[in-house]
Amino acid sequence: MNSRITFHAIREAAWILGVPRGAVSRAIRRGELRPTLCRGGLRVSSTELARLLGTPVRDGGAACEPTTSG
Repeated sequence: MNSRITFHAIREAAWILGVPRGAVSRAIRRGELRPTLCRGGLRVSSTELARLLGTPVRDGGAACEPTTSG
């Protein structure tokens, strides 16, 4: 099993969660969903999506190294 965390764009996260993109953006603004700055944009980790869905983490998606802001 690959232990790398995968990151998903906002639209991909919305598709996985079965909600509109605006709902994911609102969840991020409200602090209900923690994004990561990755490849110059916000991404949502597979572990964060699994936390919201209450399911175990599965491999898949585009992997990247998170960048630090600041």
